Amino acid sequence: MAAVAPSRLAALTKLRCEIFQTAYNPTSVRTGAKYLRARLRGPSMIHYYPDTLTVAEFNRMPGGFKIQDWAEYQRLADVEEKKRRGKGAPRKAKTAADSRRMSRKR
Repeated sequence: MAAVAPSRLAALTKLRCEIFQTAYNPTSVRTGAKYLRARLRGPSMIHYYPDTLTVAEFNRMPGGFKIQDWAEYQRLADVEEKKRRGKGAPRKAKTAADSRRMSRKR
């Protein structure tokens, strides 16, 4: 029985890859195809962890229950403290004449 020529086996492999829509890789170079074909993990992880409930979302829920958001309370106190020391955000200009940029233009 005669052995089949390597060129014929390579042609057969190439044709098989075209028919079954697989990657033709005669030199066995790493392509990452295994990872690209794998199922994505992100959607499963999103469904695994429960939704987190923030204080603001809880206060917006129907039922009339309200709890104090201490982080927001502290933030507002810090903003007020900065305003008292003159370090707060500048006032918004109501007209073009009030704007600092308009006075600087040449």
